[in-house]
Amino acid sequence: MSVLAARKALPPAAPHESAAPAAAPAPADLDGSHASPGAGRHIGDVILEVRDISLGFGGVKALSGISFDVREHEIRAIIGPNGAGKSSMLNCINGVYAPQQGAICLRGQAFRHMNPRQVAEMGVARTFQNLALFKGMSVLDNLMTGRNLKMKSSLLLQALRWGPAEREDIAHREAVERIIDFLDLQACRKTPVGRLPYGLQKRVDLGRALAMEPQLLLLDEPMAGMNVEEKQDMCRFILDVNDEFGTTIVLIEHDIGVVMDLSDRVVVLDHGRKIADGTPAQVRQHPDVIRAYLGTAH
Repeated sequence: MSVLAARKALPPAAPHESAAPAAAPAPADLDGSHASPGAGRHIGDVILEVRDISLGFGGVKALSGISFDVREHEIRAIIGPNGAGKSSMLNCINGVYAPQQGAICLRGQAFRHMNPRQVAEMGVARTFQNLALFKGMSVLDNLMTGRNLKMKSSLLLQALRWGPAEREDIAHREAVERIIDFLDLQACRKTPVGRLPYGLQKRVDLGRALAMEPQLLLLDEPMAGMNVEEKQDMCRFILDVNDEFGTTIVLIEHDIGVVMDLSDRVVVLDHGRKIADGTPAQVRQHPDVIRAYLGTAH
């Protein structure tokens, strides 16, 4: 079952209160069908704008004048060969790196020098290519760490579980339990993460990001190292997050088939430069993209 077929099997998402009018139909794909999985959903205004971002490390230029935007409720993919600058771009968006040039504008607010906590407080969550979970802690406790920014009680009151702190803790645990149900993690909710198969650990990483209740979710190769069945599961969860929660998603992924099925729009990087930007159908036929992935001889 393809990812696009999985999306079609989903019930229609409820319209968002502030959603913009539905976009015009996407251009036809190579087989004559409409490629964009966003058809029928409400894609809103620009929520994230990347403006002329350049990033270098010594004499090495990781990014050179990159600009693109992300619209509310869409799935926006960033693709490119190894070393293209994809993860560097994500690191700039969530404050890990400070670009030497350009700015990132989130909901109309431009910034260049913000740390990951400040970006998270603005409603941006991220998963990582290399898992950074607490392997000795249970699935439930790992997801609870995603609620950290929403906890108002002091550490002392949280430890004592006294009065308002206890009520707050109960509310956060209820929120986490809903995510556990959503991601089908009930059977392993009390299992230390380090004992879980790799595919389930990636799902826990997604759950921890969702526990932050983000408006913008950054996914750095969420399907890296997975088998076919695990990829299908993760694709379905990504589609569900986008459809049911209305979460805007920026996705880095090497599996081009997955990208073409999941994404509303795709930006392509190569050697730190943007070489294409458009719908999956447009990007797939772009000569620079074909050259970057297949070589001129092909």
